[in-house]
Amino acid sequence: MSRILVTGGSGFIGREVCRLAAERGHEVVSVARSGRPDFGNSWSDSKANPEWADRVEWVSASVFEPRRWREHLENCDGVVHSIGIIEDSPKEGVVLERLNGDAAILAGLEAERAGVPSFSFVSASRTPPGTREAYLTAKRRAERELIELDLSVARLRPGPVYGEGNPHFSGLTNRLFRELGERERVARRLGEIRPLPVEQVAAVALETALDPEREGMYDVPAISGARLIPVEAEP
Repeated sequence: MSRILVTGGSGFIGREVCRLAAERGHEVVSVARSGRPDFGNSWSDSKANPEWADRVEWVSASVFEPRRWREHLENCDGVVHSIGIIEDSPKEGVVLERLNGDAAILAGLEAERAGVPSFSFVSASRTPPGTREAYLTAKRRAERELIELDLSVARLRPGPVYGEGNPHFSGLTNRLFRELGERERVARRLGEIRPLPVEQVAAVALETALDPEREGMYDVPAISGARLIPVEAEP
C-alpha cells in the first residue's frame, strides 16, 4: 500500500480523499488547522465518527507552518492539496490570494524538498458566483508555479462539487446539483459548470497523486469521465 498526505484533509473534498484512501488500505495523513473533523456536525448522525477516520493520522497544523508537519512527508508516495476558500476573513489573516495560491505553492515546495514523486492540486474551473476574481487568479498562479517544480503535478479543475457535508451549499442547492449532475445528457451541456459528486473528484485527486504518469490538467469532462479503481480491486 501507499502513503498519502492530504493538506486540508478535514475539509469537504480533502475529507473524502482521506476516506477513500483509508478504505483502500493506504497510510493516510491529514494536515489541517482543525485536526480531526467533527463528523457529527456536518454529516448525518449515521456517519458520525466513522470507522475509517480512526485509520487516518489527523495532524493539527497550518500549512503555513511547515516545521509542524513536514516530517510527515517522509516516505510519502503522493500529496493531495485540497485547501481553498471562497470568502475573505482579513481579521483572521484569511484572504483568497493566500489560501488559494500561496498555500498550494508552499505545499508543493515542501513535497519537492521531501522527494515526494507526485502532487495533486484541487484547483477550479471558474470563480464561484459572488466571489472575488482573485479566487481563480490565485489558483491559476499556483498551477503555473507547481508545474515548474521537480515532481509530477496533476491539476484538477472541477466546477460545483456536491455531496453530503458541503459547507457552501444549502440542502436544496445540493439536491439540485446532484439531480443535474446525474442527468448525463443535461450535464454534458453544462461544460465547465457541470456539477460533480465529491466522490468522483476525490477519487481522481487520490489516483493522480499516487500515479506520476497521470500528471497534467483535468478539466470537468476529464474528471467526470475518469475510469476509477474500485475499492475492492485495490491490491
